[in-house]
Amino acid sequence: MGFLSGKRALIVGLATDRSIAWGIAQAMHREGAELAFSYIERMAERVVPLARQLNSEITFPMDVAQDADIARGFSHLSTHWKHFDILVHAVAFASREALTGRFVDATSRDAFRVAHDISSYSLTALARASLPFMQGRAGAIVTLSYLGAVRSVPSYNVMGLAKASLEANVRFLAADLGAQGVRVNGISAGPIKTLSAAGIPGLRKMLSLVAAASPIKRNVTIEDVGNAAAFLCSDLGAGITGEILYVDGGYSTVGMSFPEEPDGR
Repeated sequence: MGFLSGKRALIVGLATDRSIAWGIAQAMHREGAELAFSYIERMAERVVPLARQLNSEITFPMDVAQDADIARGFSHLSTHWKHFDILVHAVAFASREALTGRFVDATSRDAFRVAHDISSYSLTALARASLPFMQGRAGAIVTLSYLGAVRSVPSYNVMGLAKASLEANVRFLAADLGAQGVRVNGISAGPIKTLSAAGIPGLRKMLSLVAAASPIKRNVTIEDVGNAAAFLCSDLGAGITGEILYVDGGYSTVGMSFPEEPDGR
């Protein structure tokens, strides 16, 4: 038996088998959780077959930018489950134009609004919708952040601001929902070549730099992040809430590093 046996998890934001959400879904399935998936309409042909690979028959479209659509999605979920234990929020968006060029030039009012709405506010909206399903249970919510929330990163631009908002969201939700038995945490993962990350200019350089500078001398994987998320959402993490867990090979702890000399020094 895995450490998530008897748990049910709703995963929001799965896009492809290279996404962090897929690493989380695989880890939770391996540890015994029963899974449900929501997706944006255009991703149905990708997400539904992936869900079937993990023995899930519960898949439904849901646009997290629309309150009415969130209500429809959770209404559909209620026809299958009367309760669940885990919410995985793997949702973020900023337009490609907002992630290109200088921060001041690329950050329009609309780009700012959209990035914060979809990347941060949606966590609050989904947490609110999940609460009736988590009543009387040891609920757990996990979301995905990045170092750009607390450090400037080239071309991350307005998404850095949105992730900073998301991390504050984690803390406020944790404080608000703790008395109801619901824990809320975030994972700040190192850069991974996912579909969404591919829209960030300079990703290849970023991956190379992080692999060279991080203490473990490699980039993290979706499996690394998935295992951490499964732990955080299990009863093994019962004493952890309001935290941002870095799964980045230690890169965020390094103040300075030098390229290795040919002799290894």
